[in-house]
Amino acid sequence: MAATKDTLFNPAKLTSQQKIAQTDGAARQIIDAELAAREKKTERLKKLRLEQEAAAAENAPAKPAAKKAKRQA
Repeated sequence: MAATKDTLFNPAKLTSQQKIAQTDGAARQIIDAELAAREKKTERLKKLRLEQEAAAAENAPAKPAAKKAKRQA
């Protein structure tokens, strides 16, 4: 493909509405990607926390039964 004026430069200028739409689209893509990453991380950490709590409950020593206080008559 030969490099010409038409292939190197965009001959049509974008209107302000098109620029706004382009910027808005890019910003929304970034925000959506960050949201997906945050939700994925939250799910992973929640799963690890639940596994850790389950393991801690299994390894916890059994508590002895509490002694009843005697009544004085």
